[in-house]
Order: sequence, then structure tokens, then C-alpha cells
Amino acid sequence: MNQRFDDRIKEIEEAYEKLITRKNELICPGNGIYERYKYPILTAAHTPVYWRYDLSPETNPYFMERFGINGIFNAGAIKWKDKYLLVARVEGNDRKSFFAVAESPNGVDNFRFWEYPIRLPETDTPDTNVYDMRLTAHEDGWVYGIFCTERKDPEAKPGDLSSAIASTGIARTKDFKNWERLPDLKAESQQRNVVLHPEFVDGKYALYTRPQDSFIDAGNGGGIGWTLVPDMIQAEAKNEMIINARQYHTIKELKNGEGPHPLKTDKGWLHLAHGVRSCAAGLRYVLYVYLTDLNEPYKLTAEPAGYLLAPQDEERIGDVSNVLFANGWIADPDGTVYIYYASSDTRMHVATSSIDRLLDYCINTVPDGYRSAASVETLNTIIDRNKSLLKDG
Repeated sequence: MNQRFDDRIKEIEEAYEKLITRKNELICPGNGIYERYKYPILTAAHTPVYWRYDLSPETNPYFMERFGINGIFNAGAIKWKDKYLLVARVEGNDRKSFFAVAESPNGVDNFRFWEYPIRLPETDTPDTNVYDMRLTAHEDGWVYGIFCTERKDPEAKPGDLSSAIASTGIARTKDFKNWERLPDLKAESQQRNVVLHPEFVDGKYALYTRPQDSFIDAGNGGGIGWTLVPDMIQAEAKNEMIINARQYHTIKELKNGEGPHPLKTDKGWLHLAHGVRSCAAGLRYVLYVYLTDLNEPYKLTAEPAGYLLAPQDEERIGDVSNVLFANGWIADPDGTVYIYYASSDTRMHVATSSIDRLLDYCINTVPDGYRSAASVETLNTIIDRNKSLLKDG
């Protein structure tokens, strides 16, 4: 009998169960727009013990990790058969990412991964890396997973081992276990953060795009784009129009991208996106919302100034620090919205709000005036109104 093995496996399995079954706690009082939760909902430690360890005392007498997990982040989200599903980006210690489904009964804790990760089919040109899947239950009856596929730049100079080409991969499923891989999106520019609209528009599939000049830099890419394609089996981004533009000295100066697909409301389509700017510490990623017309989803109708969510406390620390990213949210029939976001390319969190609150915030918060003086005028208007109310009270 290997006592070292027995002691280690017992200790690790007990710690795993304690982590998985831990009840999450609201952080109060919050800002009125949403509530954060105390604990991350998915981390590397949430992956099953039998993924990371060889359970045989003969071949693993020291009970070592044989497949290390570096982080869990950037998860797509969907409500499926009364369960809250996240299709998470799982990154191994080897830097390769893959997709795996984690399921929760309530959307805020007790997330457990399914037994196996997703076995995603490859195209004729194999992916080096895949990540950041957005899930859309489309009215055509399929659930589509739109994700980034990364391959080495074939035109990279000898010795250049970092230049990459980003394309948009497309897969679809009806059970989240069996996936059909479709050809990658054809586009004139590199494309990441592409999102499928959940309904047909003018009889076609609608895509939110993010044209980029290179793998990292948006360059001439003006922001979040919009294009219609007649068929997802041979999808091609043509005649893109920018519907949410980048702006100088804002949270989305450097680049911006659609998060999950927008939520349909009686006031229009509610969007969650990320904005990126440069600062002395590097790139800062935050989340913001905007609203588009119900019948013409490409027409902007409201956008509050600044960010909705920004990294704070431990969220600022990780593999890529000072980053929040979201590509999944779920709206329940009672109006509750679960916002699933990753921090610093390391872990997953949840915040909760409601359709009514997010619409109120989006419509009634003053838009960006693009100048310091305009911000002061906005603040003075609020102060004057509150002074009047206090005086009358």
C-alpha cells in the first residue's frame, strides 16, 4: 500500500469537493446596477481531479499532476434544460486552449465540468489554438459556437515564432456533446470576437464583427462591425459597416469587440461589449453596454459614458493583468441577467442584474461628451438637481 498516494488523493479530492460545493455570496451594497459575487465561479482548481491526475498508484506513486491547467476564462453561456451552462476556455500549462462545458443548477455557484472536454472537429488547416466561444441559440434550430481560431502566420520571417493569424471558427450543435465544424468565416481582414445575432435579419444571418489589421492591433478597424450572410455553411463577411465605433480618449480608444449576442428587450437590443485602452501598465480591458434599435439592430440608440464593469481587487491580477472580458450572459424569464466575465485571463466570475436595471442604466445615463468640460457639466447638473431635492425635502 502506498500511504503517500492515499493521503494525497484523499486531501485533494476533499479540497475539490469543498471548492465545488461552496455557496457564493453577494457583495453588498453594490452600485445599484449589478451585484458582484465574492468567489470566482470557475478556476483551474475547478477542473476534475481525474483530468489533472493519473489516479493509478502504480504509474503515479507520488500523485503528481500529469496534465496541468493554467486557467479557466472567457466562457460562452446559455440556459439549457433548466441548467446554466458555460462553455469555458480551458488553458493548459502547455498554453493550448480547448473548450469544456461546466454546469450549474443556479447560475452563481456549484459549477461542475462535464466528464470530457469538447472534441471539436478540425478543418483541413488544423487550428493551433481555439478560444473565446460565443454561444447563440439561433431561430434556425441550431446552437452555434463562434470562436477564435489561431494559426501561425505562414508569411512570418524565419525565427519569428509569435506572428499569428486570427480567424473566426464556426461550429454548431444540438446537445453540446456532438459538434459539426463548418468552414471558417471568410473575411478580408483578421477577425476575432465575431458574434452571431440570434434572429434572421432580412432573411439572412447577421454577424457582429471586429475587423483588425493584425492579430493584436485593430489598426484601421473602426470598431464593432455588422454584416449579413445568406448561409452559415459558407459564411463570408462582406460590406461590413461599423455600428459601435472606437473613439479617442475613451474606454474603447484602442479597440472594442462584441461580447455575447445581444439580449432582446422591448426597448431594443441590449449589448455587452469590451473596450480596450492603453495605459502606463499596458492594456486595460473593461466592459460596457449599449442599445440598438429593435427592428434595425445595426442602429445605435443609447450608450452610457464609460464602463459598466472594470477589474478590481484580485480581478486585476493574473496572466494578463488589468483585464475583464465577457462573452457570455444569460437572461432568465423573470428578467434576471447573469453576467459571466473573466478576470485577467485566469478565472471566471458572475455578476447579477436585471433587464429593467440595465435598460435604465443604458438609457438614462448620460453619454460620453468626449471632453473634460462636458464631464464637469454632467456632474454639476446632478449636483444641482440633488441640492434642489435636499432643499425641498
